[in-house]
Amino acid sequence: MATSPTTNHPTLTLKPGTSWNDAWRRCLALAPEAFRDDGVRNLWGAAWQPEGHALPATTPVDGSPIAGAPRLDATTARQAVRASLDQHRAWRHVPLDERRARIAATLDALTEHRELLALLLVWEIGKPWRLAQADVDRAIDGVRWYVDGIEPMLAGRAPLDGPVSNIASWNYPMSVLVHALLVQALAGNAVIAKTPTDGGVACLTLAAALAAREGIPVTLVSGSGGELSEALVRAPEIGCVSFVGGRDTGAAVATAVADLGKRHVLEQEGLNTWGVWNYSDWDALTAVVPKLFDYGKQRCTAYPRFVVQRALFDEFLAAYLPAVRTVRVGHPLAVEHPDDACPELDFGPLINAAKAKELQDQVTEAIDRGAVPLHRGRAADARFLPGQDTSAYVQPVTLLGPPPSSPLHHAEPFGPVDTIVLVDTEAELLAAMNASNGALVATLATDDRATYDRLAPQIRAFKTGHGKPRSRGDRDELFGGFGASWRGAFVGGELLVHAVTRGPAGERLPGNFPDYQLMP
Repeated sequence: MATSPTTNHPTLTLKPGTSWNDAWRRCLALAPEAFRDDGVRNLWGAAWQPEGHALPATTPVDGSPIAGAPRLDATTARQAVRASLDQHRAWRHVPLDERRARIAATLDALTEHRELLALLLVWEIGKPWRLAQADVDRAIDGVRWYVDGIEPMLAGRAPLDGPVSNIASWNYPMSVLVHALLVQALAGNAVIAKTPTDGGVACLTLAAALAAREGIPVTLVSGSGGELSEALVRAPEIGCVSFVGGRDTGAAVATAVADLGKRHVLEQEGLNTWGVWNYSDWDALTAVVPKLFDYGKQRCTAYPRFVVQRALFDEFLAAYLPAVRTVRVGHPLAVEHPDDACPELDFGPLINAAKAKELQDQVTEAIDRGAVPLHRGRAADARFLPGQDTSAYVQPVTLLGPPPSSPLHHAEPFGPVDTIVLVDTEAELLAAMNASNGALVATLATDDRATYDRLAPQIRAFKTGHGKPRSRGDRDELFGGFGASWRGAFVGGELLVHAVTRGPAGERLPGNFPDYQLMP
């Protein structure tokens, strides 16, 4: 166990009322049908079921025990999918006004308990308090936008023939997964979600309990991907598969849905890059660098790679290094005084100690093979409780020239590691920015608008910003990816609704499909 080093901060303590046990007791009182003293239940067949074997789990915040996901076997998962189809066949005939009222009531319940949902996110996946609250709020506000404007999005459309199956990564349980579930249900579908293996089971269980009380046909199951994939991806009852995660798992899902001709939305990772070419607004860069470390770059739209014109490298460093030294890391609930607000941090731990070690090993190996360390944050500058386990924490690192043999050269690190590649020509700039065969977002920082307009279309990212970061977006902002970063229908705005409903015969949805690519 790694314990906290000596720090430059006053002695800190856990903010009263925010312990895992405090959160768990509140869940037991609020949703006793879903929470037990020793864990949570799975939700299927419109009931909270006792089946499932929970493996031991720990929080990345300090390594202490928390609730594990009750893992189902393949046979029980198939039963859950069949039960969801029965719910789907009934729900699709519920009038839109009633569906909208039930979704609105669910949003009211989520709003009432937003702080508890956020506290669960802090403990389960290590989100700082500000970002955990933002995750909950984005889910609620985003779905309200659909509730208010759903009619034209559903004009001439009908629910799918079967429920929507959702398999999502752990980093945004509310603003990505719960948001998708509620919009899919609003559109007339029963919905199934698999709890992420790495964390979020309690938060998702509470959200599902609040939705189920309003009659939303939601199924929430846990288990290994290998055990449940046959039911959640290949089962004939499934009308659509929605996946958010890595490329390796995504490729297997893509193969399955393509073979079956099944509706699908597969968001996968890509190396999002920030190019710097003929640029001089260094104050703007300095201001944005700390923001790019939000949640330790554990986001699908994080920017871990800077591609910098060699002639500007000295000016780039003069702007970048002071900014990265201000990044704030530590225990998300550690305070100096009991009545203090939770600390304003850029990030806390990574998702688990194994990921932290893997990333640290990759950094060490890259340096051994020739990468130049330009910045390494100090654990002594982080905010920790006395003696706490810090094995899931990684301080910010910046490397110049990761070697081609390193995963940091071509893949998204999903952690607080920036890499910098120097280029001399526009052709090299574009090649370096397109290193991962497609990305979700990119940014080109250049003073000349004409240069941006000429180069941006050659960057293989779904969204490209001019000197500013791009994000997944909310409400009517569209989202997708190019190359291997996305497969299937694009989402956002009305496209999310269209992706999970049937339109006119012969309809070709905007998206990146095996046989065609269609931009909105």
